[in-house]
Amino acid sequence: MLAAFWGNIQLAFYAAVASLILGLILALMRISPVPSFRWVGTAYVNIIRNTPLTIIITFGVAVLYGVFTWQLSSDFNLNFFQIAIFGLAIYHAAFFCEAIRAGVNTVPQGQAEAARAIGLGFFPAAQNIILPQALRGAITPIGNTLISLIKNTTVVAAGSVAEVSGLMKTMIEFRPDQGILIFLTIAMFFVIVVVPVGLLTTYLSKKLAVAR
Repeated sequence: MLAAFWGNIQLAFYAAVASLILGLILALMRISPVPSFRWVGTAYVNIIRNTPLTIIITFGVAVLYGVFTWQLSSDFNLNFFQIAIFGLAIYHAAFFCEAIRAGVNTVPQGQAEAARAIGLGFFPAAQNIILPQALRGAITPIGNTLISLIKNTTVVAAGSVAEVSGLMKTMIEFRPDQGILIFLTIAMFFVIVVVPVGLLTTYLSKKLAVAR
């Protein structure tokens, strides 16, 4: 169980890093003064956010790999693992984008106007003035998205990736008399990880709150 759950932790870590970076780029596109960037960012968020994660994971395995033989690694198991990370990152980037954009909405309009008044362009103003405050204001939604990502790592079982929910299914098939114990044990693993993330999110949101 511990080895299988370690797979979930790795999936969550790598997907969180990738999706946060992509979500930040998408958030910049959504607040960009360039209409085409805003359109692309909005279209991505609306399409991906309303597509089930299972569909995305299955598409990666059955279509990108099965039909187009798209490989991220020559190792068979590692390839499926990386495709799962790719799918998780693509999906959750839309939610990280909206979390960051919610933080941008907490920054007073006068901050952007003052940046323009001193001659800063969009990207320097976003990098030095808007995003530092926005990220501090978006800690809670970012933390909630991270928690969802950790729990959603179980969905990659649909892509034949070794992780704890797939192990749970196999264990219950062979030992149905221990089904409740198996379920509670695996649920406890997630509680042990998710609860500290929630507590840390609450602490940071209070500690780093922008004074108004």
